[in-house]
Amino acid sequence: MTLGFTVDTLLPKARGGGQLRMGLVRLEERAWLQPAPDLAARAAGFADWPDAVQLTPEVDAPGRELAAMLGVDGALPEAALAVHEDLCLLTQAEGEAVYRLIGAAVAWPSDWHPSEKIGLPLRALHAPIQGYEEHLATGVDRFMETLRPGAIYGRCNWFIAACGERRWLPDRPPHEAFAHVTPENAGETLFVRSERQTLRRLPQTGAILFTIGIYVEPLGRLSPANIAMLGRAVQTLVSGEGDRRGAPAYADSLIAYALRAACDEGFTG
Repeated sequence: MTLGFTVDTLLPKARGGGQLRMGLVRLEERAWLQPAPDLAARAAGFADWPDAVQLTPEVDAPGRELAAMLGVDGALPEAALAVHEDLCLLTQAEGEAVYRLIGAAVAWPSDWHPSEKIGLPLRALHAPIQGYEEHLATGVDRFMETLRPGAIYGRCNWFIAACGERRWLPDRPPHEAFAHVTPENAGETLFVRSERQTLRRLPQTGAILFTIGIYVEPLGRLSPANIAMLGRAVQTLVSGEGDRRGAPAYADSLIAYALRAACDEGFTG
């Protein structure tokens, strides 16, 4: 199975609301990373945000192994400059069963700060996600423990943002950020953000690499099928999850826009 490299191709593979799930698919090596990264944008993304790179002493060897895999001289920061994706490395400390974040090179985060996450175990990393502990934590722990070198798995998700920037760090409460959104202008004022995530274990150090490829498009540029899916999905987010992402502030406008778009296109799917 494959995952695309645009919002339109990723959304059909993403969860459409309801209970959280991993939704992993096996990827071939050639489908691992974005084949044509904008390296100038990557360099600019790291240059203008000092918080982007967070390293612990434990990340040196895995970072160098990763850089060598990518044909880059250096370690984790240099590897992240050579690809479209943000890169995170996780390992188990000696005597521990849990995986911790030991290094992050994240120019384009989705509402999180690497400096606040570095060193944390998986469950603490995901603590803000409503339903993670109940529905995902045990399965994720088991997957991480059994992941073998050579295998690559991917998944994708989606968020609604009030801006089209790749780095999304909301600085206003949702009712202010989405105050300008109406059913009439939602196609231009709501932005659909998708993370194309992959997981693989490095063969030498055994660290697990988590990559995050960011893709953003205005709602109105998406296919009719994807607009309709989002209109339905925003109504069925896990309780609490939608609140954290500001859904109450934009949901009515998105739903009305999706219904109007379906009528205009004669689309009912």
